[in-house]
Amino acid sequence: MSVIKFDVKRYNDIDSETLHNIFLLRSEVFVVEQECAYQDIDGKDFKSIHIIGKQKKEIIAYSRIMSLNKEFCSIGRVLVKKELRKKGIGIKLMTKSIKEATNEFNSRKIKISAQEYLKNFYTNLGFKHTGKCYIEDGIPHIEMIFN
Repeated sequence: MSVIKFDVKRYNDIDSETLHNIFLLRSEVFVVEQECAYQDIDGKDFKSIHIIGKQKKEIIAYSRIMSLNKEFCSIGRVLVKKELRKKGIGIKLMTKSIKEATNEFNSRKIKISAQEYLKNFYTNLGFKHTGKCYIEDGIPHIEMIFN
């Protein structure tokens, strides 16, 4: 497997082809693969920091970071291309995302809405389950905090 390069970009710094490919991959994972009809393009991308993982020139991993309030920021839309999962890319993506969130919002805790089956993955990265469980877009989720 070749090296993964992570670009950290604000919305206005993302070229149109890259933005198209981000939306395409998010749709591929969250809408098609997970069979979840929801509004992915939600207006929050404008205010987010985007972590774009590339292998050669192909986007294979992605997350976005945004401010929630004075106490919390959030990491969301976390994905790794289906055929490249279980190879440690998700850990690298989240490690980079946590680092960037901490740099940008250093006094805030990181809150995530994790799919329930990924609880151990996020726990191993230092997140703690708050006890809050809910259904989001038909999928069981849990609230987790990193601080």
